[in-house]
Amino acid sequence: MRTALDAEQGLARSVVFGVLSKARRQRLAANGQVVTLLPGALLCQKGDPGDAAYLVMEGELEVRTVSPDGRLVRLAALGRGEIAGEMAVLDGAERSADMVAARNTRLLKVARGALIEALVAEPLAAIGLIEALTGRLRATDLALEALHTLDLGGRLANLLIAEAGMQGLVSLTQGEMAHRIGASREKVNRQLGRWRTDGLVSVSKSGVRLLSPDRLEALAGHNARPSAAL
Repeated sequence: MRTALDAEQGLARSVVFGVLSKARRQRLAANGQVVTLLPGALLCQKGDPGDAAYLVMEGELEVRTVSPDGRLVRLAALGRGEIAGEMAVLDGAERSADMVAARNTRLLKVARGALIEALVAEPLAAIGLIEALTGRLRATDLALEALHTLDLGGRLANLLIAEAGMQGLVSLTQGEMAHRIGASREKVNRQLGRWRTDGLVSVSKSGVRLLSPDRLEALAGHNARPSAAL
């Protein structure tokens, strides 16, 4: 009973499912399946059937693929209240990317038939899903553009700016940064070392603190030539 209540509350927080009537959210929660994943666990992979969509209730789900030159590319990071796997559900095709838990993650699995039925019955949810898809596609386009047009420094600067909070601190490990920008940890470490010497950042156990956001933004905004470090 508690699980169904948690699932219904998770649906209510979603941009898409939140516009549904309470009765329909309760029905989806009762018929859905809660899935728990440990960090690094694979939820589904490219080529799998699109038999369900997933609502992220806790944690973070990473959508990723492999670039033509073999690099692992992180297309999106989906957090609490966001939906994963909806594209394959809508067109009935195979999954177009892998989905992996970035940390301890809890999801609500919503079967394709139940989702389609909800969207048909309450079109406002369909509009919300279209908006979510559009935002996801824009983010993916930016990620792929950065991969092909920015050098390592530009991609890393872009990531630091995007992840820095109000205190200007990025708590990602260097390994996580490397993974997100399609580089090695050693190259990220060397780049941060250069920036630390130049006074752009400070590096501690707490993470990377941005000391000169304006200079980092300038680096992120330039389509620099590919660096030899790549």
